Amino acid sequence: MDYGQKGAWARDALRNAAFAVSAVSSTSSSMLAVRDVQNNGEEGGDPLDLIPPEKLEYLLKLVRALFDARFIASCYNIAVLFTISVFAVLHWRKSRIDRRKWLARIRGRRSASVQKTTMTSTTTVQPPSSPASSSRSSPGTSTPTGNWKDNLVDLERSPLLRGRTSSLTINSTRLDRKSTIGNTVSSWLARQPPPIPTINRTLPSNGTSLFIALWILLNIFFQMLLIPLRWDYFFVFGDKMGFMFIVNLPLLYLLSAKNQPLRLLTGYSYEALNIFHRRVGEMMCFMALVHFVSMVIWQFVLAEDWMLASKTAWAYFTHPLILCGLGTFTSYELLYFTSLGSFRQRWYELFLASHVVLQIAALVFLWFHFYTSRPYVSLSLAIFVLDRLVWRLRFKRATVTAYIQVLEDGQTFLVSADWDILPRPRPSQDQPWWKSPWSLFSFFHPNKSILNGWHPTDHVFLTVPSLGGSHALQAHPFTIASAAPVINPHSTSSAAGEQQQQQPTHAWFNLLIRSYSGFTSDLLRYAQAGHARVSVQLDGPYGSSHALDMLRASGSAILVAGGSGIAVTFPLVWALLQQTNQDLLLSDAEEAEEEEDKVARRVSPSTRRQKQRVHMLWVTHSRSHRNWIPQEQFDELVALGLDLVIPEPTEDAGRPDVAGIVKGWILDAASDGLESGVVVSGPDGLNRTVRNTCADMIGEELDVRIAVEKFGW
Repeated sequence: MDYGQKGAWARDALRNAAFAVSAVSSTSSSMLAVRDVQNNGEEGGDPLDLIPPEKLEYLLKLVRALFDARFIASCYNIAVLFTISVFAVLHWRKSRIDRRKWLARIRGRRSASVQKTTMTSTTTVQPPSSPASSSRSSPGTSTPTGNWKDNLVDLERSPLLRGRTSSLTINSTRLDRKSTIGNTVSSWLARQPPPIPTINRTLPSNGTSLFIALWILLNIFFQMLLIPLRWDYFFVFGDKMGFMFIVNLPLLYLLSAKNQPLRLLTGYSYEALNIFHRRVGEMMCFMALVHFVSMVIWQFVLAEDWMLASKTAWAYFTHPLILCGLGTFTSYELLYFTSLGSFRQRWYELFLASHVVLQIAALVFLWFHFYTSRPYVSLSLAIFVLDRLVWRLRFKRATVTAYIQVLEDGQTFLVSADWDILPRPRPSQDQPWWKSPWSLFSFFHPNKSILNGWHPTDHVFLTVPSLGGSHALQAHPFTIASAAPVINPHSTSSAAGEQQQQQPTHAWFNLLIRSYSGFTSDLLRYAQAGHARVSVQLDGPYGSSHALDMLRASGSAILVAGGSGIAVTFPLVWALLQQTNQDLLLSDAEEAEEEEDKVARRVSPSTRRQKQRVHMLWVTHSRSHRNWIPQEQFDELVALGLDLVIPEPTEDAGRPDVAGIVKGWILDAASDGLESGVVVSGPDGLNRTVRNTCADMIGEELDVRIAVEKFGW
């Protein structure tokens, strides 16, 4: 190729780059120079002819490197989609196995019930006087039935497994074996390290940290792949860093959305995904900082004078495209600082308002700053608008009349309401699903609003317009502390509007709220002023069935609550014990019952024969906290088989041996070959203690699964 042909090709390439590069990466003064070159060429002579061959060759390589870098970065989301697909397959497989175990257990219970009814025509069932009287309980650690408040035990002086020595001795060979490499790795992944010293920042489990580290390495790989490692190509590095920021935008907004497919695909709750959302946001803010610093270094340090269109700092930073870039950078950095835990806890209302305003401003600035970002900005904005305005305001919000009751300690209050579950219309039997928009809507969005019911561990966003001021625009998250209603899917109306003659399910809804500051303290003062009734808006429910599915599949269900964590564990216990018979009735009505029986029979006979054990430990700070849950409800659950442990309040007796109690329950189940499912919800210290205890048991080759329900906002 002679120089004339090369110059013609370069001229076309640079002119195309002037549109696709200078408008996109406006922080590059060299690209501004290319744009000026194009404009001057249109007016008269072509300045490209004045560029020496060696400099023209360099510009051609620079433009080619820019396009190659952007193509590589655009493939990043393919890797993200592949990773999500892998997690979806693993979740589907585990969910299917869990369902088999649960179905096998409840079918076994039905079979045993039928056999017992056949053997005796009249049977009187008396609830045990105490869970401790059962050979499957831990004597000395269970709260007896009756007035359990007057029968609290001193756990520090009670043996954990009295009367179970023979069973543990039989299985001691297994417990004493050296753990395999797989168990060692699983134990390490489940373990949670202590907080970072000095700054006292809580760390997630090692497994979560490892996943985040791998995601960071994936970004580094795409960032550095085929980047020319020369100072005269440093602009390519800074430009690609900005593009890596862009391709992460849809993931950031998808993780922040309440109504998202990732929860259904992976099984992780919004709270679990929110940890990854924060790490993605922090990484993107770091990318924006590196992009900004890199472009400044290129402009004022590395770029040669002949490449600069803006010779002064004032001309550079006041350019419209540069100003839009600065607006984007400032908006996202402010988002980072206002999202810090210390800021959210002190000024949550300001965090809510700034999060919405800054996100919209950042997307607008980015739209004008980086031309190639517009498809990603459009997708992110669509996710934000659909989640906030369409789903949450149109479909997920409901207004109810609630009652506020201040509890004994004076700092905790109960927001309660009740209503009949609204029937949801469904398509007729003879109408194909592809002709019914409602069928598709029900698949992607099965639970419309709180008026249609909720599930254990779900939470809602509460808004109380009666408080006045900015409270009408604020939505605060709270876990639903009451048991989830059992909804018969066959009691809903058909598409033709025909209502089956069945009694509607009644929902009893409770929120247990501790006064802290801001909204909660204002609502407490509002109740203390004599306002027992108030109109509230509920946005939700949101959550995941992961914890309940895990517990149902486990032979031994262990739940640990610290303080207000009872709002998570109590509905789970209620679902495990109180709803079992109702779940059996509902499962009989399913069209796929034969297939469920078929898959249930694949589970080992020992799993089908064993009755599930349910243990719950509730650690409270003061004696008045036990009034949060009515005694009658605990009595009913204990009569159904709950092994309930409520130690003396920590303000009177100090912290109980939580690790010892949980370990005892796990060993007790392991001696009979049962898998243990553990759910903990409480302060960070309690969560870490229980998690690490389970990690130790996994290292000893015991079948243990752990789920931590810790909500951070």
